[in-house]
Amino acid sequence: MTTRPNIFVILTDQQTQQAISAHGNPHLHTPHMDTLVRGGVSFEKSYCTFPVCSPARSSLLTSRMPHETGVEVTDPPIRPGIPTMGAHFRNAGYRPYYAGKLHLGPKFKKGIEATSEGPGFEYLGDEYPEGVPRQLGTDTDPIWTDDALAFLRAQKSSDCETDEPFLLVASLHNPHDICYWCMDRREFLEIPPGSELPPLPENFEPLPDEPEFIGLCRRRAVYAPEIAYTPGWDESEWRRYLYAYYRLAERVDHQIGRLLTALKESGLDQDTLIVLTSDHGEGVAAHKWVTKLMLWEEVVRVPFVVRLPGAVPEGRIDRKRLVSGLDLLPTLCDYAGISAPEGAQGISLRPLIEDPALPGRSCLVSELQAFRDDVTKKARMIRTARFKYIVFSHGARPELLFDLEVDPGETKNLAYQPEFKETVAAHRVLLRQEMMKSDDPFKLPVD
Repeated sequence: MTTRPNIFVILTDQQTQQAISAHGNPHLHTPHMDTLVRGGVSFEKSYCTFPVCSPARSSLLTSRMPHETGVEVTDPPIRPGIPTMGAHFRNAGYRPYYAGKLHLGPKFKKGIEATSEGPGFEYLGDEYPEGVPRQLGTDTDPIWTDDALAFLRAQKSSDCETDEPFLLVASLHNPHDICYWCMDRREFLEIPPGSELPPLPENFEPLPDEPEFIGLCRRRAVYAPEIAYTPGWDESEWRRYLYAYYRLAERVDHQIGRLLTALKESGLDQDTLIVLTSDHGEGVAAHKWVTKLMLWEEVVRVPFVVRLPGAVPEGRIDRKRLVSGLDLLPTLCDYAGISAPEGAQGISLRPLIEDPALPGRSCLVSELQAFRDDVTKKARMIRTARFKYIVFSHGARPELLFDLEVDPGETKNLAYQPEFKETVAAHRVLLRQEMMKSDDPFKLPVD
């Protein structure tokens, strides 16, 4: 491994961990993401910090929780004064570049781009090119990929003679287009008659004692209202939705293939650390849920794949260690030979990659604010080796506890069963301890 490798971060949007065929899903074919899985280490228990794009992305770029970055809904910029990935790497002698979706702040480059006021990324192209519909990755992803391709191809030209390694983030949009498919905008993806539709998941039915808070979210008419479109769906429509989602994952895989080809053609693939991950996952019909804004496993678990030839083992799927979106920046820093930014909440995954005997994290936390204009309706989740505990700020039955070893589909809430009283209490204590580390102001509505 080179002492200071180039770094290439590929971000997708709204990709659940199982939306990669190499992870064992027979209902889609993602050959290019499969190449990364086969060539590196893939963490199966990888979680976002928040199941919405802007908050989760703010964590990926800072290694801070969304309540720290000030981004708890879509659109706000990262709070001033928090070190970001681009600035930190530029100060360390890297050349940082960003292409594609950011969705942080009304002026999308503010807070991450290099200016006269401070260091940061150099933005490649435009986040939303003029005349191109901004909502659809079907339209934007080929353009953003072209922006990144032009950069990668330039690295082998005589015009790019430098000893400084690069950091490139290529942030793509799909399979996020499923949001619009759910809201009856389907002209960009037609399902051919006679297509073989995926089966419904085993955890398709909602919990019989579903927390009242989740019911409120099911009726949400604004701010990610996709779930409100589903009550009239029959089982066939749910299966069509799954088919559409997997085709959109294949579309972003095609763009990733173009990026990997360009990297190889540039002659830099052997000296470049690649990380593939996503901002958050997708409901994929579990508990009759679509898209985001909930703490179900399918929504909060995302791919996290690391590849660096000669330094990262090939073809290993880590099914044990817990990984948070907070860990991206410290991991990149470790491989670059620089310290993580002050205040970073994540850990480097490099020791876990190099020594499978290390235990890694004992727990991780994810956050949720379910409504844009109601800052009181929130939730927190803590995941430990065996259990997952969720607590909502409002409504009846505000707690959930799942034993994920025996119930990975989260079909049986143990929070109110007497034999799990101590387990619930222990997870409340642990959650409060984790919240204290980042001065999280969330108040548990329980003793």
